[in-house]
Amino acid sequence: MTNAAHTMFAADEASRALGIELVEASEGRAVATMTITPAMVNGHDIAHGGYVFLLADTAFACACNTHGPVTVAAGAEISFVAAGRLGDHLVATATERTRYGRNGIYDVTVHRETPGGPEVVAEFRGRSRAISAKRDRP
Repeated sequence: MTNAAHTMFAADEASRALGIELVEASEGRAVATMTITPAMVNGHDIAHGGYVFLLADTAFACACNTHGPVTVAAGAEISFVAAGRLGDHLVATATERTRYGRNGIYDVTVHRETPGGPEVVAEFRGRSRAISAKRDRP
């Protein structure tokens, strides 16, 4: 089922250029994935935190835009739990915690799959704000 989040993601050149894929977006929830490439690894040979943040932020944006009004970030923070590595396939799962008025709070867990199961890489909390009733462009 296509919703406003899918429309927004289709126009998101930044996320798509990095290979981010939107796997799911439905009623306050979204899942996005990305594989860490050589261009995303920093001088410590680990994934640059900015790329991990961008993946989490993309999942957050998709989750908060599933309801229809154009919604943007009012703020966000991230805690890095483990280092991402070259070749890691990261999965960001965004979940709506609450919406009140034009505002919302969303939590995003970024993990990588390992032989022992999912391993958390980062925890992200985003605060959203609806700014209009609908998207102005297709």
